[in-house]
Amino acid sequence: MTDHTTSYRPVPGVRLSAAAAGIRYQGRDDLALMALPAGARCAAVFTRNAFCAAPVLVAKRHLAIASPRYLLINSGNANAGTGEQGLTDAAASCAALAALADCRAEEVLPFSTGVIGENMPLSRLETALPTALKRLREDAWPDAARAIMTTDTVPKLVTRHFTLAGRTAVITSMAKGAGMIRPDMATMLAFLATDLAVDQALLRDCLRDAVETSFNAITIDGDTSTNDACVLAAAGTLGNEPLDDPGSSGFAAFRAAVETVCRELATAIVRDGEGATKLVRIRVEAARDAAEARRVADTIAHSPLIKTALFAADPNWGRILAAVGRADVDRLDIAAVRIQLGDLCIVSRGGRNPDYTEAAGQAVMKEEEIEIRVALGRGEAATEVLTCDLSYDYVRINAEYRT
Repeated sequence: MTDHTTSYRPVPGVRLSAAAAGIRYQGRDDLALMALPAGARCAAVFTRNAFCAAPVLVAKRHLAIASPRYLLINSGNANAGTGEQGLTDAAASCAALAALADCRAEEVLPFSTGVIGENMPLSRLETALPTALKRLREDAWPDAARAIMTTDTVPKLVTRHFTLAGRTAVITSMAKGAGMIRPDMATMLAFLATDLAVDQALLRDCLRDAVETSFNAITIDGDTSTNDACVLAAAGTLGNEPLDDPGSSGFAAFRAAVETVCRELATAIVRDGEGATKLVRIRVEAARDAAEARRVADTIAHSPLIKTALFAADPNWGRILAAVGRADVDRLDIAAVRIQLGDLCIVSRGGRNPDYTEAAGQAVMKEEEIEIRVALGRGEAATEVLTCDLSYDYVRINAEYRT
């Protein structure tokens, strides 16, 4: 994996830091802080898991009643499955930071990632807060991105900039995620910030739409976390009039930039999947509707038989055919289905394509990036999902996660 932390651009007015709290990890930073200027606006989406973590519940509550000034993020402990004590600890962490930073507790949004079912060592987190506050600076994105990592092998940072009314606007973002990744909101932690001023409702709509085609279109292992969250903050430091017209060229440029950043972060997460050796793009076309296309794509992406064959570079196309057949497509005409590995057709007219050869299939499967294309022959709807292979290392990483 490539470390892209040298190519980012700070966001004026947005400061970050990292500190070592020793929550679970020793000898590394595990606490990140993001400070937003007064007047900044935030939008967020969260996990739909019924056992959502205590910080998710607290962050939702705080976001509904105040404009955030600080995002407080820890790794190593999810503070999920911790009942009332977890809620107390999440709220206490916000209160502790607020007391030091001279703001309201409701102006702090907490986020956690790590082991589920263990109480937060609150005193360790609180001890590290003064250091985190003292270290705040605009160019600390790489430090913060490393601090929120768990099983990630590299920090994930993406920056994009564009012109708005003669001014150069910037969007910079960081994310963590390598396992327990499946679409159901955002499937990891991600934090985006821009120097633009943006209307609150448009900010929320922009994030929701961008997440749907990026973080909600990836899967590594079919598991959705209890802690997933994605935040988009508009600092308002560029000096522009707030974007409040969804039909304006300025908002269109902003929306496109947010979508690009989210897609790049989502791709980086899949590339860094636990034990992954291949990036796999699944494209389903000619479906009756988008839901049908997505159902077929997800069935392929979540198949352990297909994912292990991808790891072995084994062109066992029968596994792909079987997945399409069990994807609950009403009255599927198998003679109309066409399945390809990249440009190589492997299935047509209900069976193996006459021109297909095992050698050609294996050549495609040996590549580090693979596209599986399925045309259902039923309509014009299409979708795309990113996934990865399933390797020995995935089992090892997750078997040893708590040791």
